[in-house]
Amino acid sequence: MSRRLSFWASTLSLLAIISAEAVCAQSPSFNQRIFLVFPFENGGSAPRLEWLSEGLEELTIQGLSSAGQQVYSHSGRTAEMERNGLPLSAKVSRASMLRIAQDLDADFVIFGSFTSDGKTLSVEARLLRTDPLTLLPAVRESGPLDTMMELQAKCVWRLLSANNRDYRLTLADFAKAQRRLRLDAFEHYIRGLSASEDDAKLRELREAVRLEPAWPDPYFELGETYFSRRDCTSALSFFSHVPAGHARFSEAEFATGVCRLQMNQPERAEEVFAGLQKSLSTKPNGDLQGGASVADVPEILNNLAIARARQGKTAAAQADLRRAVELDPEEDDYPFNSGLLALETGDYAGAAANFREAAERRPENAEDRAVLVQALEKSGKKAEADEERESAKESLGPNAVSAVRLEPKSELVSRLGRVRTELDTAALRLEVASAATAAGADTLVYGTDTSAAHVRKARQELAAGRLDAAETDFRGVLKAEPGNAAAHRGLAEILHHRGKLDGAAGEFQASLQARDSAVVRTMLARVYLEQKKPDLARAEAQRALKLAPNYTEAKQLLEHLQTSKPNGGAH
Repeated sequence: MSRRLSFWASTLSLLAIISAEAVCAQSPSFNQRIFLVFPFENGGSAPRLEWLSEGLEELTIQGLSSAGQQVYSHSGRTAEMERNGLPLSAKVSRASMLRIAQDLDADFVIFGSFTSDGKTLSVEARLLRTDPLTLLPAVRESGPLDTMMELQAKCVWRLLSANNRDYRLTLADFAKAQRRLRLDAFEHYIRGLSASEDDAKLRELREAVRLEPAWPDPYFELGETYFSRRDCTSALSFFSHVPAGHARFSEAEFATGVCRLQMNQPERAEEVFAGLQKSLSTKPNGDLQGGASVADVPEILNNLAIARARQGKTAAAQADLRRAVELDPEEDDYPFNSGLLALETGDYAGAAANFREAAERRPENAEDRAVLVQALEKSGKKAEADEERESAKESLGPNAVSAVRLEPKSELVSRLGRVRTELDTAALRLEVASAATAAGADTLVYGTDTSAAHVRKARQELAAGRLDAAETDFRGVLKAEPGNAAAHRGLAEILHHRGKLDGAAGEFQASLQARDSAVVRTMLARVYLEQKKPDLARAEAQRALKLAPNYTEAKQLLEHLQTSKPNGGAH
């Protein structure tokens, strides 16, 4: 999400914008808000100690989370860097840090530097407030390298306590909340996180597990690595070591459910997804931000529906998919799966309606268009099917609408159903670590009456499908702050969901005027596609990739658009 500061301003020298550091004494105290941590810069230590850069980042994340703060995980930060076209090994400027924090709706950025001679360690940590933009005083700590964890915990405690007059945790209480780990196990874990090759990653993480067998974090990363290799048997053995109270438990459970579907165990998959849905709905401050109601997460509902459909529980599956369709107006997988269920029951007209909605959500998806044509033919609407076939050829090329085998009907969901393999942590803030507070640790309490807080509340309403409430909140923010990019984007998403394409395009454009964004440009491009304006869609996708060359959504969209002539005809 964006803040008051537009991106053009964030590219200026921060030192020229930020008030004198003494202003922190007059700044309003910060509430239980969201933190984003970057790797600490190596200030001249030997290359063999480069692992300390991400090691200090991870210790800061763990320290904040253990003390009850919401903080983006390492993977959440790296995913956003990739989306912004920044190499993971790149030195990130403060302006880039601010831009990423704005995209992620983070309230505070923590960054710093370190030096070490292999025996001693000196760390400097800084806290950057994003709204109002303020660089708070640095904290510095030094000590023996083998006391790194205690040293960094003290740094984090000082960052929190020195800048909040109401902070209640003593250093001793803060330290008690931190997990004590062997330094060598922690080093292997960090080297595993940063390894570029799977074999090296697995070797390092397995050594971390050997040295610290009760520590869940390396188990989760091992499970993720095997899951990405589609080795579900190995992945399940490691995911089983991630306890229910862990910050990554929801992701581990989701991947476990996907594995059960891939192993053709729909009963066990249903049990996992239903349990995950229930656990999220009963957590007052679970893996999502701010205590929002998270019982209905579209990816979970979709996979739960597929598990139930494979067992013949059609009515329950249809209800799950209807809710998923309502919650995510962008994704075409949910109406596509609904169409497959309708076909299985012989409801060809209903199937055509669902496939049409899928095709409208992703006009560039050839499979959506192909099944729409066949459903129209099966429902007796041959003329409409021919018209849709010609339209698809014009926009996607002569071979776009290839036949998709829709028989036998009883196997459609099992054979063609689209399983979501990844929890959309970016959209719903599932990368924000759980705010579970260790025994005896106090949760911080600060004021929340800012535009950012109101935008976050509106996003929670939108994620829960309460569009009227979300729209009221977004419009309230815009009344007080007409240039708020996040509020314009949220309002655009609501208008898009309601089929008001002109209004949605206008709000996306207003958001871009306040701050440029590859994500918003890609969303605007999809609106233009629905309006049958391929030239404008192509231009926006190109601009998105110029901003973020590694943004997958924009790449895929432009790849499909490149098959069309500027006037929308096929090459």
